[in-house]
This record gives sequence, C-alpha cells and structure tokens, in this order.
Amino acid sequence: MSKSSFSIAGVTAAPGAREARVLELIIAGTPTQLPLFVLNGAQDGPTVLVTAAIHGGEYVGTAAAMQLALTTDLAALRGQLVIAPIASMTAYAKRAIYIAPPDKKNLNRCFPGKADGSFADQLAHWIFTNLISKADFYVDCHGGDINEALIPFSVISITGNAAVDAKSMKLAEAFGIRYIMTSSVKGSTVSAAAAIGVPAVLTEVGGQGQWSPAEVQQMYDGLISSLAFAGSLARGFKAMPTHVLEHSASMRSDHDGLWYPQVKVGDTVKTGQNLGHVTDFLGNTVQTAIASMDGTVMYVVTTLAMNAGDPLLFIGA
Repeated sequence: MSKSSFSIAGVTAAPGAREARVLELIIAGTPTQLPLFVLNGAQDGPTVLVTAAIHGGEYVGTAAAMQLALTTDLAALRGQLVIAPIASMTAYAKRAIYIAPPDKKNLNRCFPGKADGSFADQLAHWIFTNLISKADFYVDCHGGDINEALIPFSVISITGNAAVDAKSMKLAEAFGIRYIMTSSVKGSTVSAAAAIGVPAVLTEVGGQGQWSPAEVQQMYDGLISSLAFAGSLARGFKAMPTHVLEHSASMRSDHDGLWYPQVKVGDTVKTGQNLGHVTDFLGNTVQTAIASMDGTVMYVVTTLAMNAGDPLLFIGA
C-alpha cells in the first residue's frame, strides 16, 4: 500500500482513493474553474500528470482524460495520477480558438508563467507551480483547434539535458503516434516541464471541434501506454516505429480575409510549391502561401475566415 495520503493543489486522496474537485480560482482578478482528479494508487510509484484543454477547443484530449480519470483501476495503479481535463476553462466555455479569454495570449506560449502577469501568464504560473512541478512524468493532450485539421503527432522539447531529452523521447515513443516533432519553442507546457527535469510529451490528435470515438480511443490508448512506460501500471507497452521530425515551418496570414488552401493534412510538399492563397474581402489575392521547405503538412486551417497573424498551415520534416 502507499505509505500515506497524497495532496496536490489542495486536493487530498487517501491510499487507494480517487478524489475529484472543481477548483474555484481567481486568476488576475478573473474567477475561473479547474476540474481536478487526484488518484492515489494502492501501490507506490511515480506521480504522473495529464492535462487537456490548454487550448479550450481541442476536445479529443478532454474526452480521453475524463475517461482515464473515471475508469482507472486504483488497485492496479502504482503511485499517483493527477488529471486536469479542462485546464483553460475560460477558453473552453467560450469555445475560443488559440487564446485564453479574457486574455488575448496563447496560453501554451506563457509557461512557466508569471505570478504578476496577465491572465494567461498567471494561469500558466498556477498550473506550472501547483501541478507540473510536482510531477515525475507529464502528458499534455492537444489536437487541432476548432478551425484546424491535423495528422496526429507528438511534440517533445529538446533541452540539451541528454537524460531528460531521452526520457521525453521514450515517453513519446510509448504513447504510440508515428510522427514525433522535436521542438525548441519556449513557453509551452512541455518546454517548461523539461526545463526543470520532468520528462514530458505534448500529443496532438483530432481537430475541427470533433471528438470521434476512434480519436478518443487513440488518445486514451496512448495515455495507458504512457502510464505503463512511467511505471504506473504493471503492464507491457509497445513503442511503435516513429518518424522523427526535426525541422518545421509554420505559415501565418499577413491579412484579414478569406483563406483558400490547396493542400490537405498528410500531403507531401516541395519547396516553392503553392499551398494556397488569402484574398481580401473583395476577392483580390493578397498573399500566396509558398512552401519554404520540403515536408509533410501536419495541420492546416480549414475555415474560410482568416485573421491577420493566424496560422495557415504547418509543415514538418
């Protein structure tokens, strides 16, 4: 049996118990909520954190995290499993794309956050301080946003710490998505985790505001496999063959207007290829998206509506 009760973010679970609470928070003067499940296994083991809805409209992760929280067998669980299925409630409630209302910032570029910053900065700081920093392993569930289609892939942060980077890669391999993107982007959940020595993977499944049973099952199966790798479950896992993407190009719109993509997710593209165009509100082409590298289209915005500064598509290689 676990030697003692386990407490995190003010929620305490006795050995072999599952506790769930909707936390009432005041972040930068704004009331918000954060549902939290704390599962304290009947046996000793690591503390694994799972978050979803860092971007509120990425629903596959939320559905899979809820399933994991409600169905995990506590008698078989080793250590602790902490699950925050809706990390950005203001974004979830408003079905907001990219940002964390009332802020206009991308929460996944704000980590580890600031105690005295804007709403997104302070929410990132709360999640990092109270949850991420307490974990031994971390899985952050994402997907295409409400306006994005994508091919499933995982992301790990490359820190230069060989031991942490290797564990993050193995965690991603255990999750079981073929494509793994290595990233040096700062401000993400996984970059902040890896920087303090917590192996972490960000997983992308689904998009366009959908959460099909097959996609939820893929995410759930990946979570179970990740728990097995971490040592939380006494079961085997099979790391599927992966294709590591070390280079990427994100293309953004320079204009408000209408977006006409000429490629779809999974397409192979070549440098110089015309990938689509943006017109103004009178139908005049104001931007042509030209591939800056050879690679695979990992996600593409599928809405006609386009705002200046928004992503158009993303290429990995």
